[in-house]
Amino acid sequence: MKQHTVIDSPYDPLTLVAEDGILCGLYMAGQRHRPPEETFGVRDETPFGEAIDQLDAYFEGELKEFTLQLRLTGTPFQHSVWEQLRLIPYGETRTYGELAHALGAPGASRAVGLANGKNPVGIIVPCHRVVGAGGGLTGYGGGLDRKKRLLDFEGGAALF
Repeated sequence: MKQHTVIDSPYDPLTLVAEDGILCGLYMAGQRHRPPEETFGVRDETPFGEAIDQLDAYFEGELKEFTLQLRLTGTPFQHSVWEQLRLIPYGETRTYGELAHALGAPGASRAVGLANGKNPVGIIVPCHRVVGAGGGLTGYGGGLDRKKRLLDFEGGAALF
């Protein structure tokens, strides 16, 4: 059973979605690849206490790494990319090429970018920490302005 809630954040409202009590989605307003709202289930804050607490701590600058249980739906390749994203330290960035290399697929930068864009739990799985080959801001499902703001907030803006 799916449930959702909407919380305020410095990056506009965030919609949290859980399936059987486990976080499976975090979506920004206007986000690319955002599922239709009718797929989010009933509105109920019950399963989101820990996620809200960790997000609040993150936005206060007190939390650098999320420890939430997640239920992510995707291909095996997408899962491998999302695991690599979780290894990028707070305040640091990696390029799509570096992620492809870490996966043992140095020619897969484009595929890494596509998987990155399909990340269903932005911020928590920090897809905003991925930049272009020259260190510039490139694609972000939540918009480049939000990506820049998140990187500035984390202190990872040095590359662009």
